[in-house]
Amino acid sequence: MTANEEPGTGGGVHISNVQGAFAVGDNNSVVNQQAGTPPRDPAQEELLRAVRELRADLARQVPNDETAALDAELEGAQGEIEQTGQAGPGRIARLRQALSDAGTVTGLLASAVAVSQAVGVIVGG
Repeated sequence: MTANEEPGTGGGVHISNVQGAFAVGDNNSVVNQQAGTPPRDPAQEELLRAVRELRADLARQVPNDETAALDAELEGAQGEIEQTGQAGPGRIARLRQALSDAGTVTGLLASAVAVSQAVGVIVGG
């Protein structure tokens, strides 16, 4: 709206040369996706969210060999999803094994359960 327009008269909006993510209006959402990156399916997005959460939880735990191995697989999965749009079958299998190996440490973490469930959705079981 310009200074000379009356409120509610429907003035136009002109946006040029915008970088980054933004939303205009009510009930909109923003997806910031790198150019050339394929869109992620919802299951991969959920896995990425759960992986980030579990990594944050692991950072607050006393480190040991199992948590270090799990964090390395989580870091790899996070990078793969961010770069390619999905974690491949080999990555998913390694992540599943690392979760199992670190079960005594992660058994009480809700974020570990969320990662396990997201992996299960992706592999179908």
